[in-house]
Amino acid sequence: MKTVKISLNSIDKVKSFVNDVTKFDSDFDLVSGRYVIDAKSIMGIFSLDLSKPIDLNIHSEDNVEKILSILNPYIVE
Repeated sequence: MKTVKISLNSIDKVKSFVNDVTKFDSDFDLVSGRYVIDAKSIMGIFSLDLSKPIDLNIHSEDNVEKILSILNPYIVE
């Protein structure tokens, strides 16, 4: 599992993020405080506080680099 911080501070970013993660068979979780949401659920994402960066857990071992390259626009350092 790999964890990165991402920012989804606009509706367009959320829509394109969900489109990007649904391309993969891997599981993705968004963690904000004590809430854990399926990252492929657009309704779930909108239930989170998107004003600050949130953690993305990537449950994959084999194609993590490819996933990170596609999700790079959302990743914050």
